[in-house]
Amino acid sequence: MRKLRLIVAAMLIAGLLPAAAQNPPRGALQPGPARPYKPVVITPATPLSDADFDAMRKQLGEVARRKDRAALAKLVVAQGLFWRRENRDTADKRKPGIDNLAAALGLNNKDSAGWDILAGYADDSSASPSAEHKGAFCAPADPAFNRKDFDELIKATQSDASEWGYPVSAGIEVHAGPQANAPVIDRLGLAFVRVMPEPTPTSAAYVRIVTPSGRAGYVSVDAIAPVGNDQLCYVKDGDAWKIGGYIGGGEPQ
Repeated sequence: MRKLRLIVAAMLIAGLLPAAAQNPPRGALQPGPARPYKPVVITPATPLSDADFDAMRKQLGEVARRKDRAALAKLVVAQGLFWRRENRDTADKRKPGIDNLAAALGLNNKDSAGWDILAGYADDSSASPSAEHKGAFCAPADPAFNRKDFDELIKATQSDASEWGYPVSAGIEVHAGPQANAPVIDRLGLAFVRVMPEPTPTSAAYVRIVTPSGRAGYVSVDAIAPVGNDQLCYVKDGDAWKIGGYIGGGEPQ
């Protein structure tokens, strides 16, 4: 199950709530008390079963770990790479695909986590067809769930969709405190969980959640993923899989 969480999910979870919620101004309301809620079940995404795709991901992982831009360029479409953010394609079509991908991931910034994020994508075997770009498969794929039930959950809890995530696997331990040796108070099933960080985070490695039973506790930050991840998209270029697009806000340049 998605190893991408080791790099990407940790960054995304930090953005599950608006910045004002994570660092509220003086006098702002603090997160409300934990309350139980009706679970909305998820079905984890399945791997894209394709030997050529697996081979390409392996090659991509090796390239990313070496931070080899020239080798990466060979795995990216020469022209026509899309970069979808804010509901529009912001890629500069005058530039080669590698230049647009580098801009999207911040590969030109030596302090960016872009190469590590790329390695994370390479480790993820899930991918689903893009609704906007015919022939493209984007990863990581979101889990399947009942949208109506999720909307009702949002309404019933008077929350926002950005406050919810889902466990990357079943049985994840929920700890009483933000430490691995803190007592285990619950275990997560495959259902959405509410993410309610402390106003002042106590650990970058753990995030505070509320379980469906209404118990507040902590899980490893890489154990929860949000719906609507940034995605790396692949296309068939002739007989070969190549990176054909990116969906997301991008990394600092």
